[in-house]
Amino acid sequence: MPAGDFSQWCQPPLSEGGKPLTGLCLAYSRQVPIRVVLAEDNYLLREGLTQLLAMSDEIVLVASCGDLPDLERAIADTNPDVVITDIRMPPTGTDEGLQAAHRLRGERPEVGVVVLSQFAEPDYALALLEDGAAGRAYLLKERVSDIDQLVRAIREVASGGSVIDPAVVEALVSSRTAARQSSPLAELTPRETEVLSQVAQGRNNAGIAAVLSLTDRAVEKHINAIFSKLGLSEEPDTHRRVKATLVYLAERGH
Repeated sequence: MPAGDFSQWCQPPLSEGGKPLTGLCLAYSRQVPIRVVLAEDNYLLREGLTQLLAMSDEIVLVASCGDLPDLERAIADTNPDVVITDIRMPPTGTDEGLQAAHRLRGERPEVGVVVLSQFAEPDYALALLEDGAAGRAYLLKERVSDIDQLVRAIREVASGGSVIDPAVVEALVSSRTAARQSSPLAELTPRETEVLSQVAQGRNNAGIAAVLSLTDRAVEKHINAIFSKLGLSEEPDTHRRVKATLVYLAERGH
């Protein structure tokens, strides 16, 4: 896969009925530009991103800021469709971008978030996705110089899809793939693979049971077997589902 190609790492949003919409990545179509707020504490990078976004007719930058309090005010004042945020900003320089994403999930779930990070840090990606992958993207800053890839990520989260930088996925699965000659999914039964596919589409156990005509207990049994075979038994449940999803997407991308 070419470096920076996100086309194989996007999850489709679900329809109101809970079914995945056609295609791995839903094309985002609207007649008005996507309204974006940008938060980045590095002035030069913020200005560079501002100039890049100005090159796209699909994007209108409604505000830019350099810290979490200003970001929160900008969101309240401008009602954006998407927020692009650095993962670390003042006032503490720790995880302000994640804090903003979690708050938006509860208060403005329709707003997409693209989190930018300097390093491929799986723990941050997992934290971003623990409230759900819909409308969330985690990208390395080295990718955003390509306006097409950045706009693609903005489109995806605006439409409820998700994008995870391939380098982050590779960091999550490298230890397993290095230890095995075969795919991490090779040990799964056909039914377990079907169940994992439904997990990757964002369904809960009840939704999986309905789609595959299984009992809730049978779904739970299959999911526990999947976690065990993928070496995720000791992880918290939310992290297990996210990691299992990323393993599935990684393998389906090869």
